[in-house]
Amino acid sequence: MTVAISSAQLTTPDVCTGNPLSVAPMMDRTDRHFRYFMRQITRRTLLYTEMVTSAAILHGDKEHLLGFSPEEKPLSLQVGGDNPKHLAECAHIAEDMGYDEINLNVGCPSSRVQDGNFGACLMMQPQRVADCVTAMINATQIPVTVKHRIGVDDLDSYEDMANFVRILADAGCQRFTVHARKAWLQGLSPKENRDIPPLRYGDVHRLKQEFPHLFIEINGGFTNLQQVQQQLQLIDAVMIGRAAYDNPYLFALADREIYGEDVTPPTRHQIAESMYPYIDFWVAKGLKLNKITRHMLQLFAGQPGSRAWKRLLTEKSCLTGVGSEVVREALARFP
Repeated sequence: MTVAISSAQLTTPDVCTGNPLSVAPMMDRTDRHFRYFMRQITRRTLLYTEMVTSAAILHGDKEHLLGFSPEEKPLSLQVGGDNPKHLAECAHIAEDMGYDEINLNVGCPSSRVQDGNFGACLMMQPQRVADCVTAMINATQIPVTVKHRIGVDDLDSYEDMANFVRILADAGCQRFTVHARKAWLQGLSPKENRDIPPLRYGDVHRLKQEFPHLFIEINGGFTNLQQVQQQLQLIDAVMIGRAAYDNPYLFALADREIYGEDVTPPTRHQIAESMYPYIDFWVAKGLKLNKITRHMLQLFAGQPGSRAWKRLLTEKSCLTGVGSEVVREALARFP
């Protein structure tokens, strides 16, 4: 499906070696509608799917789980699993569907994920992760990358992380996204694991110094592009998570300030207006409007009238059959 954007056929950067900024994979947030919305704000930033388990990819509705619009690229599929054969099949599927990268989740600490023996608990099994990486690399031509923590439980020294990265690098992985907090597998919820363990940026910077041939991306606590620019003096790339959802407009300057493109940032009004054809396309297919507009609620974050914008969208987008006229009405409240 091609709607609204004529991206002048935007070229996809080499995600493994050339993309300095990304939006983190976030469950219940980075679905295809959020990603399309983000593409109205930044054309170059690397986007990720929500984490999808290997079992779901192999046995579920692939179009529902993995479908995306061409405008969302560059795009990485994040997968969770621990079986090399199954993950290799997932990598092959990702390539066939047109993804630019496949990323293995070795960072999620939730108990449900642990029960499936994937996510952060795999940091304690580096050779198993290496076997998964090798199988995925052998199955595809697209980059295979890993997102992980700086450590888990008591296995959290710099040396532990460096050993983990060394083993995976020997298996062929060249790009690592490092969440600069350790994870506690017991005693903290996933939300608490995003806030309570202290950030240790220095460990990630040291990793880059000691593995200069690897592409190292840092994640954790970043909320603006000034921080990104500072980090890029020390590291290859920066991933922004919750701030991208809570204040998506912060990416409006990304293509100019991070990628050096001579472009005029879109206004918030232009971003909202660019969503009209996309909204009407999906509503005509039977999708409820709030499945899209829930991702747009924070477009005016910090601006006068933001509360009224969110209230109107929330109240009216849940009604059956409504479409872009609701967004037009909400936008009309702003000068």
